[in-house]
Amino acid sequence: QVQLVESGGGLVQPGGSLRLSCAASGSIFSINVMSWYRQAPGKQRELVARITAGSTNYADSVKGRFTISRDNAKMYLQMNSLKPEDTAVYYCYAFQAGRGFNYWGQGTQVTVSS
Repeated sequence: QVQLVESGGGLVQPGGSLRLSCAASGSIFSINVMSWYRQAPGKQRELVARITAGSTNYADSVKGRFTISRDNAKMYLQMNSLKPEDTAVYYCYAFQAGRGFNYWGQGTQVTVSS
């Protein structure tokens, strides 16, 4: 089992920055993939960024502005040059390939507004 807890969300003005954190606990040694997803009101949940042992991937809408990183039990999302369209609930996600299990955090709200 893996537990995920996000933090770092909040209200920021357009052009500002935020750093989201995801703390993982439990069987973290078997996590193969960690990702950030987001869901805006009335929209489907979408992948923002993904990190594996060897690579990172980003949605086109955040490339060059967001950076995903991982330090063992913690994952981060550095968000710069934020836009109003980045407003959403951001979720941490982890996948254990060996077991085929998915885990989700509870989400953290990011609001970009003047």
